[in-house]
Amino acid sequence: MPLNRLVIYAGNVEETARFYEKHFGFKAASLPGDRIVELVAQDGGANIMLHQAAKGQRSGQSTVKLVFDVEDVEAFCRRCAENGLKFGAIHNADGYQFANAKDPCQNSISVSSRAFRKE
Repeated sequence: MPLNRLVIYAGNVEETARFYEKHFGFKAASLPGDRIVELVAQDGGANIMLHQAAKGQRSGQSTVKLVFDVEDVEAFCRRCAENGLKFGAIHNADGYQFANAKDPCQNSISVSSRAFRKE
């Protein structure tokens, strides 16, 4: 059974939607009266559902990290920096690279070339 949707509880749903549209190519969709904004993956990956966070919910208190597969981590991070998203240091792992950042809600995100590594 495939995992198709992830929920992010966002303090500012609109800002968070724009972030994932701008930097990761998602398209926001919502139905009239629905409290969820669904960010639809344009490449067949999992969708992200944005839900308004409760008043007492603190940003960034998560044990989940969203990892996006990119073939060229350095080039992706460079393009993102030009658009205002700064990733931390690029790390070299076992045959792949990754870098970390935070979304507007302080959720951990990462870009990784692990899916493209040579066995």
